[in-house]
Amino acid sequence: MAAATAWAENLEKLGLTVPAVAAPVAAYIPAVRTGNLVYTSGQLPFVNGQLTVTGKVGAEVSTAQAAEAAQLCALNALAAVHDLVGLDNVVRIVKVVGFVASAPGYSDQPLVINGASEFLGEVFGDAGVHARSAVGVSELPKNTPVEVELIAEVRSV
Repeated sequence: MAAATAWAENLEKLGLTVPAVAAPVAAYIPAVRTGNLVYTSGQLPFVNGQLTVTGKVGAEVSTAQAAEAAQLCALNALAAVHDLVGLDNVVRIVKVVGFVASAPGYSDQPLVINGASEFLGEVFGDAGVHARSAVGVSELPKNTPVEVELIAEVRSV
């Protein structure tokens, strides 16, 4: 297993830092811990409080743009985990669930959510390999093209 500080170092190598936790857009909290698992709420591709892209994938938004947005969603999910328990306490990413606002006939949702999955692999190495669902939906909050949530296993307290 990689050293605890490797996660932050890997983010730095990617030219990224853990952002502040995105403010909830409704009645929920960004993350909750139960036992050795942290569940994040669905995260949107916010940067400095602004969505980076809006619209449906396969219409206004390309698969590549949506994959980049999925990476931002995953980064925001890591921010929620970090705020709750600290990234140094992450043992592994267990599961990712991604929702893709899809134009009629669009069926490349897995390629979109690869943006999150591949990013988590770059950050956590083998500990970032996870179970996953990639689901096409007709609408998402704020007209975002993608939303990602994750489950992380963390060290015992």
